[in-house]
Amino acid sequence: MTDWTAGYVADVGYTHGYYVELNPLRARLALLQAGYVAPASGGTCCELGFGQGVSVNMHAAASPGQWWGTDFNPSQAGLAQSLAQAAANNSHLSDEAFDAFCARADLPDFDFIGLHGIWSWISDDNRSVIVDFLRRKLKVGGVLYISYNTQPGWASFAPMRHLMTHHANTMGASGQGIVSRIDGAIEFADKLIETNPLFTRANPQVAERLNKLKEQNRHYLAHEYFNRDWHPMHVDTMAQWLEPAKLQFAGSANYLDYVDALNLSKEQQELLAGIEDPIFKQSVRDFMVNQQFRKDYWVKGLRTLPALERLETLRQEKVLLTTPRPDISLKATGALGEATLTETIYNPILDVLANHQVQTVGDIEQSLAKQKVDVNLGQLLQAILVLGGLGHLYSAQEGTHVSHSAKHTQALNRHLMQLARSNQDINVLASPVTGGGLPVSRFGQIFLLSMANGKKDPKQWADDAWQWLEMQGQRLLKDGQTLQSKEDNLKELNEQAATFATKQLPILKSAKII
Repeated sequence: MTDWTAGYVADVGYTHGYYVELNPLRARLALLQAGYVAPASGGTCCELGFGQGVSVNMHAAASPGQWWGTDFNPSQAGLAQSLAQAAANNSHLSDEAFDAFCARADLPDFDFIGLHGIWSWISDDNRSVIVDFLRRKLKVGGVLYISYNTQPGWASFAPMRHLMTHHANTMGASGQGIVSRIDGAIEFADKLIETNPLFTRANPQVAERLNKLKEQNRHYLAHEYFNRDWHPMHVDTMAQWLEPAKLQFAGSANYLDYVDALNLSKEQQELLAGIEDPIFKQSVRDFMVNQQFRKDYWVKGLRTLPALERLETLRQEKVLLTTPRPDISLKATGALGEATLTETIYNPILDVLANHQVQTVGDIEQSLAKQKVDVNLGQLLQAILVLGGLGHLYSAQEGTHVSHSAKHTQALNRHLMQLARSNQDINVLASPVTGGGLPVSRFGQIFLLSMANGKKDPKQWADDAWQWLEMQGQRLLKDGQTLQSKEDNLKELNEQAATFATKQLPILKSAKII
């Protein structure tokens, strides 16, 4: 019998996460910051290994591009297809293995191809299939987003991960299921550490990481740690893999990586400044920050943008603040730890953005100048990267793209709000403004559903939410305690609805989620 899983965990589903780095629009600011020509919006896009299909459907509904993709797990592909049908987003999503999908004759050439959480967990044979696909199907000027586990960040824990996987495969009973075998493997690793082995004495951080593992979702752990194939990779090894596809490293998809002050000491910055080769520079940087997971953009036919043209293009970039102004803390965490952001720079910028309207970088620059605020363009661009990296700010699309996508996002969001009545799996809704998803909690979605059904008062939204909870025998949790009485649950729901109305709702209106 053929093993269709190819060693990948398939008896529990992947988490229902949304990954903003898979939004092609996000790549523009990163590439411009790195000094390269940024791709045009729209076009044809592909996600390989889309999991539950949340990201691919957000982007297919919210952006003008046509999306294709595959995930070998038929249960996950089934959910992804149901979301696509609800949104009528004209995407093409299948449950084919990579070799079958990549060999299809009906595929277009792609402007953007994304792989999140795939590369490190597949075999060399599948990696070869993907590289050949990139060589044949990614257009000249096309962008690849790829994330993967990285050395040296995994160097100390990799042996422990191997031991736990070995335990799950040999000591755990196969009939128990992967979750029980994971619990058994973690328990065994705990017992091993209690014996004070020389390995953990030489690598004291292993025990700390194991403790963090215990707190994580077991379905996530199954896919992250317990696949047959698991290969952390140096960035120069990744470059060797992608060289036959003519891909060049363009920059990180993590905006905070562009802010050296958050991640590198003065001495480290000086050492990196003397390295010209871009891949070797990244290799050295990975040692400096103990990089564990990379999120990178690669381009087929990378072109440098002249300085003047780069600044002109950056000034035209549109952004939207998506966090209530009072909720934004002037703190950011990088490899060096937590840092305090400069108030005289960030407060004026946040004040300009606080109306939650789409503005260009040039608009913000002019507003600051009119107020005689001493913030130059370089400081403004860095602040935008930091706010974007912290999830407070998103790039915005052109108005024509917003109009094109609105009917699809409305249909998808209505479907997701209906699903939220019974579960909290998907905590994101599609915005035609940002070209992707924005976080909206389960109860936020239920409140929006009440609004869509004509209810205008937050008290009515709370009553509707309680109706759905009571019908299913569900109760709210507050401060780790279950609220048992109807009165306590309604009190909490009313507080949440009132806060939602004053804080989140204006932002969701600006993002055209409603």
